Order: sequence, then C-alpha cells, then structure tokens
Amino acid sequence: MAVMTKLMTLMRTTSKGRRVGGREEVSWQGKKADKSSFQLLSPYKLLNAYPHTLLPCILLLAGCSGTRFVPENDKLYTGSAVKVTSPYKVPNETALTTELESVITPKPNASILGLRPKLYFWHMGEGKTKGLGKWIADKYGEAPVLLSQVDTQKVKNLMLNRLYNNGFFAGPVVQSKVTAKGRAATVDYTAKVQKAYTIKEIHFPDRDTLIDNDIRKAQAGSLLKVGDPYNLNVLIAERTRIDNALKQTGYYYFAPDYLLYEVDSTEHNTVDVYLRVKGSIPKRAAKPYVLNRVTLNTRFGLTDTTESIKPILYQKYRYVPDEKVFKARAITRATFLYPDSLYRRRRQDQTLSRLMSLGTFKFVDIQFRPARQKPDSAGYGFLNAQVRMTQLKRKSWRSELQWVTKTNGFSGPGFTVQFRNRSALRGAEQLLVNLNGAFETRQVGRGQTDAASGTALGVTSYELGINAQLLVPRFIAPFDIKLRESDFQPRTTFGAGYRYVGRRGLFQEDFFNLNYGYSWKTKITNEHTFKPIDLQFVRLGSRTDAFDRLLDDKPFLRTSFLQQFIPATSYLYTYNTQMYEQRRNQVYFTGGIELAGNLASLFGQSGGTGKPDEIFGQAFSQYTKVDLEFRNYFRVSQDPRSGNKIATRVLVGLGMPYGNSSIMPYLKQYGSGGPNSVRAFAARELGPGTYKPVDQTQTAANFYDQVGDLRFEANAEYRQDLIPYVKGALFIDAGNVWLVKEDPDRPGSKFEAKSFLQQLGVGAGAGLRIDVQFLVIRLDAAYPLRAPYGTPLSQSPRLNLAIGYPF
Repeated sequence: MAVMTKLMTLMRTTSKGRRVGGREEVSWQGKKADKSSFQLLSPYKLLNAYPHTLLPCILLLAGCSGTRFVPENDKLYTGSAVKVTSPYKVPNETALTTELESVITPKPNASILGLRPKLYFWHMGEGKTKGLGKWIADKYGEAPVLLSQVDTQKVKNLMLNRLYNNGFFAGPVVQSKVTAKGRAATVDYTAKVQKAYTIKEIHFPDRDTLIDNDIRKAQAGSLLKVGDPYNLNVLIAERTRIDNALKQTGYYYFAPDYLLYEVDSTEHNTVDVYLRVKGSIPKRAAKPYVLNRVTLNTRFGLTDTTESIKPILYQKYRYVPDEKVFKARAITRATFLYPDSLYRRRRQDQTLSRLMSLGTFKFVDIQFRPARQKPDSAGYGFLNAQVRMTQLKRKSWRSELQWVTKTNGFSGPGFTVQFRNRSALRGAEQLLVNLNGAFETRQVGRGQTDAASGTALGVTSYELGINAQLLVPRFIAPFDIKLRESDFQPRTTFGAGYRYVGRRGLFQEDFFNLNYGYSWKTKITNEHTFKPIDLQFVRLGSRTDAFDRLLDDKPFLRTSFLQQFIPATSYLYTYNTQMYEQRRNQVYFTGGIELAGNLASLFGQSGGTGKPDEIFGQAFSQYTKVDLEFRNYFRVSQDPRSGNKIATRVLVGLGMPYGNSSIMPYLKQYGSGGPNSVRAFAARELGPGTYKPVDQTQTAANFYDQVGDLRFEANAEYRQDLIPYVKGALFIDAGNVWLVKEDPDRPGSKFEAKSFLQQLGVGAGAGLRIDVQFLVIRLDAAYPLRAPYGTPLSQSPRLNLAIGYPF
C-alpha cells in the first residue's frame, strides 16, 4: 500500500474532474477526473527520483486487475459462461456448448491469473501521439473491454441460429444474465432446448443421368446416418465429400454449391433429408472429363516463350522445351496425369506434390482447358492439361555461421559452406557438397583439472570436415518399387564424408563414413529411412600422455576407442502430426534399429588368439542398437495461435554388444545431462547407474567415464506466451544411463529393473525463450533435486543457454 501511495504522488492532474465535452470521467480517491488528465512521468525521471521503488511500482501496476481504468458509469467486462438445459439428453453437449461460446462477442481482456497487465500498458500511451509510452501501448497494450460494448441481443440471436443448425427446432430459448462484482461484470447465457430432431430417412438423387448415378455410387461413405441428430455442419461436410468423390471420377467443373438439401420435418421430432442436384447448373459441370493432351513445361516463367517451341513427344506427353536440364523421364516419373485417362483431382494434387518434392522447382501449377477441337463422346468431355514448372537456380552456393550445441556438452561457433546442383545428372538428382568446421568448448567447473598435469583437459575441441550427398528422386534397387499412392517422391541417397576432430590436451581423430540408403513417405505424417549400407570408421590419431594414462586406467575406454570400424545397417521410422497446427494434441514418435557387424562376422577372419575377428585387416564392431523417442504437445488453449502448451518427452535407448564386441563403440554410447537432456546437470554428469567418480576434479576422466549402453529420460514442460516473441517455461527432467554388463571399475553401473527408477537424476526449473520463428534463444535455470547416488554434489541452480527448444 505504501508503494501504491508513493506512486500516486508521482501522477499529476490537469483537470479537477468536470466533464469536458464527451470525454469519459474516472473515479480516483473519491474524485472525478477526465481520463486523459492522468499522465505518467518519464520512466527516466521516475528512475532518478525513486530508484528503489520503480520496479515494485511497475510490477504492482502491471499486475492490477484493470478496473481503475473503467469509466464511472460502466464496468469491465470479464467474460461469459454458457449453460445448456433440457428435459432430454442433449447429444454432443460439450461440442454444442463450445459452438455457442464461439459466437460470444466481444472477447474480454487477456488475463494472467486474474491480472490484466495489458490494460496498464494501454493506459501508458493514452492521449499520446509519440514517445515510449505510446510505443508500449501500441505494442503490448489493450484497451479495456466494457460491459456497455456487449450486445446481448445480437449474441442471443446468433446462439438461436446455432441451436437451429443443430436440430433444436422446437422453440429454443436463450436468456442472458449480468452479474456485477465491484467495477467488473460477467454475462452468462442459458440455452433452454427441447428434444433434438433426428434423421428418419435419407434420399439420394434418383434420375437416370451420369451425374446422379455417380453420386449414388458415393452413398456408401455418406456422413449422414439414420438416427443421428440433424446437424447443418454435417450436411455441409457431406456436400464437400460428394464433390470430392465426383472430382475423382472426372467432374472437373462441379462444385459443392450445385447440391441442395430439402428437409421435411415429420412427427416425433424426426426429419427426412432429400439430396438433389440443382437444375440450373452449367452443362459442363454435369459431365465427366477425360484428359486429352498433357504438356509438361519445365522452363515456365512470367515471360514464357516456350509456346513457339516444338515439343518433344515422350510416352504421349508433350515435353518442352528440351532435355538439356531435365530428361523427360525424370519429370514423367513424378507426373500422374496420363493422356487418355479420366480426370481425377487426386492425381492432380499428387502431381503437384511430387514435382515440388523434387526440390528443383520454385513454383508448379497446372492449367486445364476444354479441348475445343475434340467433340464430346458418350457424355464425356475432354480437357487439355499444361503442367507449368518454374525452376530454381540449378547451381548455387550457400554459407552460414552457426552456434553449435551438442549433446556431449560442447558448444561454440561453427560454419558451413554448401554447393548444390539441383540436376547433377539431368534427372533432378541433387548433389550437395558441404564444408563445415567448428570451434567448441565445454564448460568446466573451478578446480576441475587433470590430476597429473594440473590442466583442464578436453574442454576445447575443433573440427573440420567435408561430405557429399547425391539424392536421386527414385528407388535404385534390384527390383522395381513404385509408391503410386504417395504424394512424396522417394529418394535413393549416396553419401560419403570425412571429419577431423581434435581435443586439446587429449587426442586427434579421423572420421570416415560411406552410406547408401532410401527414404520415402507413405503419407505426410509417416517417413521411413532405410540404410542397408552405413559404414563408419574412426581412426584414433596422436594421443597425449594424459589421454594414454586415462586409457590405461580405463580398459573399457581403450577397447571402445580402438575398436571403431562399424559396418552397420539401420532403419528409422518417424510419425509426426505437428504439421496439423489446428490440432490441440500433436504427437511425434521415432523408432530406430541399427545392426552392426552381423554380415561382416560371416566373412571375418580371426585376428588371433584372444583378439576379435577382422575384415580387411581391421577389427569390426558387432552390436544391436534400438532407440525410441515419444513426444506429446498438448495446447491448453483452443486457439491454434496460442503457444500455451504442455510438452512431454520420453527417450529410451539400448545398445547390446555381442559376438565380436564386448563393449559398444564410444561414439554409439549414451550420455545423460546437458541443455537438451536433464538440465540441472552438466553433459554426461549422470551415471552410469549410481556410479560416482572418486575424484571429481579429473574432468577428462569423468567426461569419458560417464557413458552407458542403456538410456532412459523423461521430460515435462509447460510453455506459456508472455509477451510477443517471449515465452516462459516451467519444467522437470529425469534421466540416467546404465551398463548392460557390470564394470568393476564403475560400481553400481549395471542396470537393474527393480531399482532403476530410484537411480534417476531429477531436476526442475524455469526458463525464458525468445522465439522469432527462424531463431529460438533459450535460457533455462534448473535446480538439481536428486542425483542417482543421492544428494547432488552441487545444490546451486545450473544455467543453460542454448539455441532451439529442448524437444
């Protein structure tokens, strides 16, 4: 109260409360004053005059309920509630209530826990044409929504309309009630209805015509069911369904509006529904069409000059302008409009999607025109189709600077230079060559050094690499595979790369990879990636004495580092519904399996007594690895634009070495902790199991020590919109890694099903995210609640600065 009183003294009044013209008056400590007379001093003057009270004052005012900005003879409108009552059971009552709520206007001011800070921001700019207050008001403010602005009669009429649309024809009544509390008020609506009308009979068109016959063929999938409540939205959806069915059978010019319903109410609250084709529709809308001529133009532009070029005839297609950039068969493979075939909208959409998924065109569209020189035949018309494709630049260079953040805790600046050829072999094959590098560091606590040398080891990493990919837009396989029903072009991928990594004070490594595989989508939510050949070879180069001592102390680490030839086969399945932005609940799932060394073991030669088998003179790894990830995003608000959601994630991973391997290769092992994992702990600070390093100062040893064959993590996060481009979050994380086999040097590291939940590291915290769509900067503060071995070594919160969301 003392803070509020002090703030009041910072305001000055230029009027003594009399009404001036038609301007509103407000009440302030029992006095009336023109609303425009209240002005805030400059924030800079406030800061100089009252440096110790400015922040509390702003927070207090920003958190006020907003009723003090309401004119004397009005009230702040704070929202409405809707209730449906009936002596009978109301079908789909929840959906009906939601529909009635959707017509309520105006929407009340946004509030956070009952507070309305946007009203205060609006007041800061009232009566101003420029300045900081005006900018804040325009950017973040919101004028008060008053009770006098609520037109209850209009709302009630709209609600009655929605009730009729839902089959409540027997005299529905909507009543409104205003409830005032202080300077605020709510308006509640009650809809009183009788029994809803239901559908008794459904009659489809019965004329002996082509179009009526095709409509009757679509009756089996009708959305209208005998016994269902009458619902206008369902009738509209049924018209759209029938139109889509007709579009698949040649009716290019038909439209949903050409269908009409006749509804006849009968006794006992039932109706008969008659579906008819309007008698006044255009003649061309009532007949199906066959494709006559299909032209494929791969060089279309706003100033197109290909009309005068003589086309190439290829498999009945007219192909222009030539095959210098794209071979005709590369385009026809992605085209599903066939000359002399019935027009189908599904094939039109599929052609557009396939051609765009090639990644070589900027725009693709299709024009259909009647074939004037070919007369109708047996009631069928003919269409000429022209597929127009605007090319992207065939060859391009791209460079970018990045901030690299890795799961192992290393982060730092990086760069990528990319060359792309979008039709390397004239078949829309994309060739990508990337040159990339990074200089990364890993945060080390005070005193964390190597015991022998006294220096911080392995906290600086630099790398330089080059890789190339050839993406071929078709399956290249011993047998023919065609996905005719998919909207997406399958790809065969060839890849090769080299990467050099140096860890200061420890070692240098060379990474080589060679792979061949396939990727395809059966539908927009489902993606498959299969790599029958995925070869990786890691060569450990020069090593320091400190790293040699580490390998001598950790036999498992020596084995996992030195045995690094991985001949693998992998498969990954992804299911993702996040592209459906209207859905309140979105799901993301990935499941992958990787098999290594099994085929090599059939041809491997013994490396000698007690040594692993070799192929091409090199010992190879043998294991099976399974990874599962499940995410769920539930939007709290029904508004699809809202970012208020509950996000959850579960990660499960298991690697099983066998045969030629006793330990998983190091780069295939799991770690836990870090900015995208359990955020209250550093990267690879958790596990394996309850293992706790004896000497916490040996950074390098601990970092390479705390990995495992099995991982389990769970995260939950509530995300809240605060102000434009700024979001807040509250979260809790839990996770750990374990070994499949016991390691005497790391006691407590083996996985035990009965006790693994008690061995999870747990942390919780809060964060801020600056989200400007193309870039997300995230700052999380996480507090450790429990370590796998008991009380966490540090009770202080850990700050994580990262790019992008954690999941």
